[in-house]
Amino acid sequence: MAATIFLTMIVLLLLGFPMMIPLIAGAFIGFLMLFGDLARIETMVQQMMAGIRPASLIAVPMFIFAADIMTRGQSAGRLINVVMAYIGHIRGGLAISTAAACTMFGAVSGSTQATVVAIGSPLRPRMLKAGYKDSFVLALIVNASDIAFLIPPSIGMIIYGVVSSTSIAELFIAGIGPGLLILVLFSLYAYIYAVRNNVPTEPKATWAERFQTMRQALWPMGFPVIIIGGIYGGVFSPTEAAAACVLYALILEVIVFRSMSLLDVYDTAKSTGLITAVVFILVGAGAAFSWVISFAQVPQQILGAIGIADMGAIGVLFVISIAFFIGCMFVDPIVVILVLVPVFAPVVKSVGLDPVLVGTIITLQVAIGSATPPFGCDIFTAIAVFKRPYAEVVRGTPPFILMLLGVSVALIFFPQIALFLRDLAFAK
Repeated sequence: MAATIFLTMIVLLLLGFPMMIPLIAGAFIGFLMLFGDLARIETMVQQMMAGIRPASLIAVPMFIFAADIMTRGQSAGRLINVVMAYIGHIRGGLAISTAAACTMFGAVSGSTQATVVAIGSPLRPRMLKAGYKDSFVLALIVNASDIAFLIPPSIGMIIYGVVSSTSIAELFIAGIGPGLLILVLFSLYAYIYAVRNNVPTEPKATWAERFQTMRQALWPMGFPVIIIGGIYGGVFSPTEAAAACVLYALILEVIVFRSMSLLDVYDTAKSTGLITAVVFILVGAGAAFSWVISFAQVPQQILGAIGIADMGAIGVLFVISIAFFIGCMFVDPIVVILVLVPVFAPVVKSVGLDPVLVGTIITLQVAIGSATPPFGCDIFTAIAVFKRPYAEVVRGTPPFILMLLGVSVALIFFPQIALFLRDLAFAK
């Protein structure tokens, strides 16, 4: 049964169907093989509806909408300017500023693809003009966008929290440590690259210019205050924080900056609606597929075949990391989370792993996979946005992927990288 389902899905993917079709087809074929007819097909429909029912999922379109408004308005540019003013003049400063800008934008968008567009579009031409090779620039932008998947608000963590019934607030704060560690590693690599390739430095900004950019960025810096401060100060739930971000983005771009008209907001809302529709179809189809394979005990068969029940906690974490990393090299991250989290859930519980640590590692792995050949979704976003060939986009990625995988290994052996801030904020 499992072979038939997965073979069908692979064939449909190779034929070019969008991911929602193979998911629904796999669930449908599995249902027929389990029950023999369609007399109980309403059960599968109920599972699809149950998948999109959790109220926490409301945060997903809200954060996407807020990120779209910021990208089309001035907020993203003002955040970039303040980073450039302070570190743009040091060796490799422009590349370090790009990584830092991805981190800052990730703290208000939660989307890797939105970060590629918002940060890459203005900074790539500046880096090329400064003397950086395009392969390095593209790889930096694509991989630094992974930080947006870890720094709250992370859409991947929201989906994981809903699927695994884990606290989204705890997941958010656990992602800060690994995200900052990745930023430090990327910054060190950017410095070494600039020294080895003798990349010239940018002119040093005066303190008056720094003060000016800081003053202009004060309003956009309110986003992380709303999200992190609001959630951990007990003012908002993660879902309420997402709605507050949309309201704040509208106030900034429409009233304060006057960078968007009501018609622009309407167009942005339509774009967000289309993206949200795709996400929620994937979530519903993934829920039905997970129910079918769980009912057929496919996960138990697969995990039993690799002997995961005899592994300790570290062995389980390595298997989970490899599975999610490989999965996201070929399939959309949301789909991988929806399908694989229920597969590993019984094992995670049996070995006593902290679900927040597991969620952080999974989120990091799907972020890495999203920027890894052959089919990482961020790679194709970069191809579409920058209009560069596939080979050029992926040429410079190996050093970044090695650093990201190193952070993954460090998380497995030193979980306090993720859990220290969580334990501090949620002391029991």
